[in-house]
Amino acid sequence: MSGRNIHVYSEIGNLKTVVLHRPGEEIENLTPDYLERLLFDDIPFLKVAREEHDNFAKILQNNGVEVLYLEKLTAESVECKEVKELFLSEVISECGIEKKEEIEKIKEFLRALPTKAMVDKIMAGVRKKEVGYKEDFNEYPFLMDPMPNLYFTRDPFASIGKGITLNSMRTRTRRRETIFGKYIFKYHPEFKGSNVPLWYDRSHQYNIEGGDELVLSNEILAVGHSERTDKEAILTMAKNIFEAGESFNTVLIFDIPKIRAFMHLDTVFTMIDHDKFTVHPGIEGSLKVTAVTFDEKNKELIMNEEEGSLEKILSKYLKKDITLIRCGGGDRIISGREQWNDGSNTLAIAPGKVVTYERNYITNEILDKYNVTVLSMASSELSRGRGGPRCMSMPLYREDL
Repeated sequence: MSGRNIHVYSEIGNLKTVVLHRPGEEIENLTPDYLERLLFDDIPFLKVAREEHDNFAKILQNNGVEVLYLEKLTAESVECKEVKELFLSEVISECGIEKKEEIEKIKEFLRALPTKAMVDKIMAGVRKKEVGYKEDFNEYPFLMDPMPNLYFTRDPFASIGKGITLNSMRTRTRRRETIFGKYIFKYHPEFKGSNVPLWYDRSHQYNIEGGDELVLSNEILAVGHSERTDKEAILTMAKNIFEAGESFNTVLIFDIPKIRAFMHLDTVFTMIDHDKFTVHPGIEGSLKVTAVTFDEKNKELIMNEEEGSLEKILSKYLKKDITLIRCGGGDRIISGREQWNDGSNTLAIAPGKVVTYERNYITNEILDKYNVTVLSMASSELSRGRGGPRCMSMPLYREDL
């Protein structure tokens, strides 16, 4: 089959195709000493995390969603010998290994593996002892870092309209994750003929991450200027989208607090129906928003800054009354707890039909009262990575509303 297309013009249209990553050995390579370096707060139990993730995939498949896996797509993209060599060189060069001998040893070790096992190993990380070096107990054991954040497939690349942003990630730990997307869209047999437009490229100096990118409608995009996303990156992306003649005519840049609790815009609010959003109560004061539009004639961006409540801004641009559903019902203790487990990071698979974590039961009950169909999933281990169902999924195709 050839010629897959990207098609995402909303957050809520019927989800048809999605990319996931089934947690792998990279999770087992987390230890307390290196949690901060690898952006984790805790160590999930892989066996249970996989069961939970398989259940997530099953919920999606049972609702008519085609599930593709990042690791499988990558392996299929680098089967050809020349491409595999390019891929290996790029992955290794971004590990910051100084010694030529170490580089050669890793290459040799990875080359000897079957393609899928090679991709899994790159994701899991390569230890010194695996390539014949002695590991000193007090030294860092990896030549190639594990990539435990990979099961949050939303961040490294994001679908907008018929193209993608191949993101430039804020932290060194996550930068290599975007290499997989680069090779999939360039070399995968199903994509390489499609010429998927790149609205942003991973080589750009400013950072942007997929959790900050929301497609509110076929005209309006919302992007968080956050701890992980720079305003300059958003403007570059906006200009590329406008110049390509896509249907989007406004990019709303939401200025959100640059702190971990508000890491990405989608940890603060997500769209779940034509007129409903789940929201973290902490974002409910006055917000600064920059509305970016395009002057066709002069090929220039026009920027208007405004302030207002989330409700007011969303109502204005979506041209309808908006209902905000507070995580935990707005109760300080409940919302604090459920927000920690991504209570407002909801994945809509159709208008008013969402996947959530079952542990956020207060928020789920409230959604139910608003006539939102809730498909809840167990997440005792997955939620230790601090990301919800939206974070764990990258839509490639949604039906138009």
